[in-house]
Amino acid sequence: METDVKLTKLASCAGCGAKVGAGTLVKMLEGFRTHTDPRLIVGYDKSDDASVYVVSDDTAIVQTTDFFPPIVDDPFLYGQIAATNALSDVYAMGGAPKLALNIMCLADSMDDETVREILRGGYDKAYEAGAIITGGHSIFDDEPKYGLAVTGFVHPDRVLTNSGARAGDVLILTKPIGIGVLTSAMKADLCDEETVQLAMRLMTTLNKNARDVMVRYRVHACTDVTGFGLMGHLLEMCQGSGLAARVDTKGIDLIGAAMEFARMGVLPAGLYRNRSFAESSVDAGEVELAVQDLLFDPQTSGGLLMAADPGDAESLLADLRGCVPSAQRVGELLHGERVSCRAGPDPDHVDVAF
Repeated sequence: METDVKLTKLASCAGCGAKVGAGTLVKMLEGFRTHTDPRLIVGYDKSDDASVYVVSDDTAIVQTTDFFPPIVDDPFLYGQIAATNALSDVYAMGGAPKLALNIMCLADSMDDETVREILRGGYDKAYEAGAIITGGHSIFDDEPKYGLAVTGFVHPDRVLTNSGARAGDVLILTKPIGIGVLTSAMKADLCDEETVQLAMRLMTTLNKNARDVMVRYRVHACTDVTGFGLMGHLLEMCQGSGLAARVDTKGIDLIGAAMEFARMGVLPAGLYRNRSFAESSVDAGEVELAVQDLLFDPQTSGGLLMAADPGDAESLLADLRGCVPSAQRVGELLHGERVSCRAGPDPDHVDVAF
């Protein structure tokens, strides 16, 4: 939908690139007094994608929220992307989203039709996911923002966290990397139409198919790759699981146009925050700088990163191919004792150790 309002011009940052850095969050959440409850099996202290609360022997509630400033000018697409991104956290936990609430901030310059189109985009993706938007809350703000608070369900014994990985697990990723760089280039009007359409397709693809396939296999840990970038989210998995990781950069599906823009220095601000948080644990050795940049690139509505049992990895990859944007074997998890990173003997390998 074409409107007179250029949504991206109303925001100082875009999409998941607006996310507060992981290092900052850790400091902000220290020392709070909270209740404990044995039924809360995943809380914010785990740096996970959502909280999980057990309500019965066969049912647990998965709760999450996600919202951000406009990443595109088309309001319908913006609503779709924001909703897809919010729903993803439930899929990453192995759950199925069921209920959602709108979260919306309106700028004075936004007309009623623009607001309606944003909401229509959110409802469209919630419907595709099988979830029901039951209400929400909206306020006026200097910059527009939209997203969802999502509630889903999962069996308590089948919850996937980012801390259950095992040594030897194979790392599998379900979407290409480079969206943060592409959206920065889009904001500067540097992208051709084909590249723009690729970015739109990736950001509006639910992780539902990836989740539906994943739960049929022995996957020990999962997270979605969003604002902290591939390295930031992988580092959290390593820290939570007490493991190291080796990433094969040749196995990662890096978007070609994003590589070109990275070489030109077209990089989002969130990439630098991600690098600052994780680079002390990532020594990329001889890996090309532009590739390194994409490893830290904040993804909006990125794919699922799975730690799969090596005995199931090839069958899982085979089933994922054709139903996710890009099924990739990107590395493996290893034993390790502290957060560090060493360049592997192959210049296309990155070692991350916990």
